[in-house]
Amino acid sequence: MNKIFKFLQILLICGVVFILISLSAIIYFGQTAKPQKSDCIIVLGCKVYGTVPSPFLAWRLDRAAKLYSEGYGNYIIVSGGRGSGEDISEAEAMKRYLISKGVNKVNVIEEDKSMTTMENLQNSKKIMKERDLKTAVVVSNKYHLKRASLIAKYCDIKASYSGVFVTEYKTHEITGYLREVPAIIKFYLQLICFKLF
Repeated sequence: MNKIFKFLQILLICGVVFILISLSAIIYFGQTAKPQKSDCIIVLGCKVYGTVPSPFLAWRLDRAAKLYSEGYGNYIIVSGGRGSGEDISEAEAMKRYLISKGVNKVNVIEEDKSMTTMENLQNSKKIMKERDLKTAVVVSNKYHLKRASLIAKYCDIKASYSGVFVTEYKTHEITGYLREVPAIIKFYLQLICFKLF
């Protein structure tokens, strides 16, 4: 019985250490990510209220518009399908928002089929390939960037990253960091299963 208890203690300690290391890596990546001049900018989708981007998505779009104006990419790929409670696709809402901010509509490319980060980047990669775009700046919330970087690597996207932190929603942002730990574990498990089977 003592051996089982000690084993469970060790298992628990290892689990806590793993979570802390993962969380540190997520925070560090988000804080240190720097964009590089690229062929395009990919904005990962987020909630839309009817037809209006949520604050999280609006911040991502403002960052993308800034990067675009500073010459970090000639095109902006807006990626996101239509989810529950959304009157239009996230991609369409994003395109409308960017045009309202002065981005040339010709340079905004919609990808409106994705429902997950994996699909966001897989479908964006297809667009990049079709248009001979070799490099991208991926824009999302800082907590999301580490996992996005792992998926982008899996999708063979040569990318740099730029993250936002929505100061008005600090609690949501902190929750986002915590949610990313199991999300990254899930990604690795899916990757292992894919390789095995």
